[in-house]
Order: sequence, then C-alpha cells, then structure tokens
Amino acid sequence: MAQSWLCGRFEFSLERPLLMGIVNVTPDSFSDGGQHATTEAAIRHARGLIDQGAQILDIGGESTRPGAEPVPLKRELERVMPVIDALRHADVALSIDTCKPQVMRAALDSGVDLINDVTGFRDVAAQELVSSHRSCGVCIMHMQGQPRTMQAAPHYDALVPEVRAELIEAAMALEARGIGANRIAIDPGFGFGKTLEHNYSLLRELSQFTDTGYPVLVGLSRKSMIGAVTGRRVDERVSGSVAGALLAVISGARIIRTHDVQATRDALAVWQAYQFGPQETA
Repeated sequence: MAQSWLCGRFEFSLERPLLMGIVNVTPDSFSDGGQHATTEAAIRHARGLIDQGAQILDIGGESTRPGAEPVPLKRELERVMPVIDALRHADVALSIDTCKPQVMRAALDSGVDLINDVTGFRDVAAQELVSSHRSCGVCIMHMQGQPRTMQAAPHYDALVPEVRAELIEAAMALEARGIGANRIAIDPGFGFGKTLEHNYSLLRELSQFTDTGYPVLVGLSRKSMIGAVTGRRVDERVSGSVAGALLAVISGARIIRTHDVQATRDALAVWQAYQFGPQETA
C-alpha cells in the first residue's frame, strides 16, 4: 500500500489512520439533517470536529441518503461555498462531497484539497477537472445505481470481485488522465446499493480492497447497517459505529469518515497503544 496520500496542501502519512469529520450542510441528511444546515451552524460544527482531532473535513450540500432527490446546482453552491471560504485557512484538509463538476471546480478554486465523489467519477467532466489540478486528492466511491433508487433491489453476482474491479477500473481511468496513484483513495461504498449482508461481507473482506495499493476510506458511521444489528436509532449508533470503524482499521482501512470524531479517535488511540505502545497526550 502507498505510504502517503497527497491531498492538495497536505501529504498525509498512511502509517496510522486518518479521521475525516462529516459536515452536512443539508436539511435532510439521514443522521444529522437540519442540525448544521445554516452556514453558521456548519462552521461551528466543523471547528468542533477540528478540536476533536479531525484531520479532514468532508463538506456536503446534497444528501445522498437512500431515496434522496438531487439538489439544484445553485442551492448546493449556496450551502457549501460559504463554509469552505470560512474554513480555508484552518489547519485541516477540506474535502467537498459532491458529484457535480461545477461544484468541484468552485470548491477547488476556493482551496479545497480533496474531491469525494459518491458516483466514482463516472462523469467525464469530473475526470477532466481533477486531472487538470496539480495536487488535489480524489476519493472514488462505489455505488450501484443512484441515491434515489440504489436501495430498491441491490444485486451482485459476485459482490467483492465486482466492487473491487469497478473501483480499480475507475482508479486506472484517472491514472490514465495523469492523476498520480498517490492522489487516489477508494471507498467500497457501504450502504450505497448494498443490502445488509452485502455491507457486512464488504467489511469482512476489506483486505480485498486494501491490497489494491490504494488507501481505503470507510464510511459506515451511524448507517442502517449499524442500526439493523443493534436496534438503535440513528442518534444512538455511536458505539456501533466506533466498533465498525475499529474493525475496518484492523482490516487495513486508512481513512475513517465519521460523525463522531472524538469517540472514534479515542478508540483508535487505545488500539494504537496496543499495537505500537502507549503515547501519552498532553
């Protein structure tokens, strides 16, 4: 696996896992919809995640929960750009969670370090845009279908080989456009066109993705795969989410996308002390 990951202004060591905090500037996200929907609330939340130890902030203005309807371009820009502008000088990498090339361009022009595309850069315009940028990181996520219909009837003949092959194909397409492998991360897409059994199969076989050489990002925070086995409401899924994150890291994941940065950080600190020896914090 690569030893580092280039994300715009940052070159992250992959020796230990990175924490990506979620900043949803939306009224309808599945977990925290409406809580941070205003610019001011989103900025406060983002600064709180930085204080908790987030190294990356993933800012999104369009919900991708199952059944979600697309958000008009103008509205998405109005949601995310003021937040990006307010945080651009913070000592944290900024990620834009979008599938629209126009939003990607505006975010990059404002200093964003990473493009996180849940559609896996299917859009040629998105491929061309990131290939024209010298150093932005890219995260390719796997999704079967579209958010509005992806959970209707997910089906795979061979789940892990299919998802793995599609991610590698998308990554190689970007490399063919001149994007260095050290800029690319992949995400199996938990909950995006997958059943409950699919999700746990992906988690059990995560090493099939970590052996590709690309750093693997895992985002299972508070998702239905946690609720289904714990019986917990969305706002009660912190412990289950942290357990899933720890299992992902043990299997080789190097970026954890989470709503609960502090709890995840603490769990990883204990695991790292077990693995490498304790390091006291101030």
